[in-house]
Order: sequence, then structure tokens, then C-alpha cells
Amino acid sequence: MSEKPLTISVTAQKAGIGIETIRYYQRIGLIDEPEKPLSGYRVYSENLIARLLFIQRAKELGFSLSEISTLLALGDGNCAEIKELATHKLAIVNNKLHDLQAIANTLENLIQSCESTSNRQECPVITALQNANYGLTLYLGTEFILINTTNKL
Repeated sequence: MSEKPLTISVTAQKAGIGIETIRYYQRIGLIDEPEKPLSGYRVYSENLIARLLFIQRAKELGFSLSEISTLLALGDGNCAEIKELATHKLAIVNNKLHDLQAIANTLENLIQSCESTSNRQECPVITALQNANYGLTLYLGTEFILINTTNKL
């Protein structure tokens, strides 16, 4: 029994990603597009599947596609530069963890306030979100987050 040729759909399935993701990676230069033979179907290599899996694992660790491109360009022989990139990424992750912990603390305080108020009073969560003097607003990537800096509800 012969294996299926590695068409884009077979490659996508083996890598656990969508066909459009492969096409996008080709457009941005993260992966090469194989030549189109006269038969009409591009044939992809097993090496490409390994590269796509590398990209997916790097994305899971929080690396952007631009950073992944840099990692791929550096390769195995540039451990010091790769360590520097990974160290920078770790610092970003630690900062986000700190910010997320502050958000969690604020939400816990607001939830406790909800539990200690009767249903006839205003909701402490809504009151806190409406109160411009309540706390600090942090920008985390793509959204603004309200952080309680006073612990007063």
C-alpha cells in the first residue's frame, strides 16, 4: 500500500493545521511554496511537516510569527542569540503573569463585595467599572484592564 502524496490537504492534516494557515505561512515567507508540476498538485515534503510542527510549538510558547521567523533563520548554531530571544519572551510572560494576578485579586475583591451586599443595593462590580477613580487601567496586548489599586470597594 503506497502512502498518499503530501498534497497541501494531507500536509495540513498531518501538521494539525488548516490549509489556509499553510497558504498564509507561504505568503509571509515562513515556509516555501513547492513548485507546481504539470499534474497540477504541489507535493510537500516531510521536512515541511516538521517545520510546521516547530512553528506550532513555538506559537504555543508565545512566540510571534516574526519571532518564529527569526528563530528559524538563526537555526541550531546560534544558541546565544536564541537564548536572548527566549529570555526576553520569558520576561514578557512574567510581566503578563504579574498583571493577570493583579486582575485576579481585583476580581476576587469584587466578587467578595457582591457576596456581602444585598440584592437591593447597586452591584459592586458595575459600580467599580463605572467609577473612573476606582483604579488603574492596564493595557495588556489588545485590551484595557481595570486594576484595583486601593483595595477599596
